[in-house]
Amino acid sequence: MHGFVKNIEDLAIANDDFRRVLYTAEHCQLVVMSLRPNEDIGAEVHQLDQFFRVEEGTGEAVLDGVRTAIRAGFAIVVPAGTNHNIVNTGAGAMKLYTLYAPPNHRDGVVHRTREDAVADSEQFDGKTTE
Repeated sequence: MHGFVKNIEDLAIANDDFRRVLYTAEHCQLVVMSLRPNEDIGAEVHQLDQFFRVEEGTGEAVLDGVRTAIRAGFAIVVPAGTNHNIVNTGAGAMKLYTLYAPPNHRDGVVHRTREDAVADSEQFDGKTTE
């Protein structure tokens, strides 16, 4: 089969890795994430668009300094050039998925912890899942 067809809510909730790239197409990339209590993705600015969907947990989305409370069911759209961060303010893990357009990470990369992600200088290398 060409493409990706799976239950993303189940995959996101089951994921315990900080970052796991599930699928990379030429123009977008699907990634699941899990943030521990008081953990964040780290403030960043991309020259690409990004979409987040929270499946479990509570936290804050910070877009260009504006903090908005988020919880399961919330979607966040981050236009290119926006300084952004997602922060877990809850007592349990925050489970979410994100779409990068275009891709941002190496296909199939797994960062078990935020520390692993910070230590890895990997970037999208042009290789897709298929």
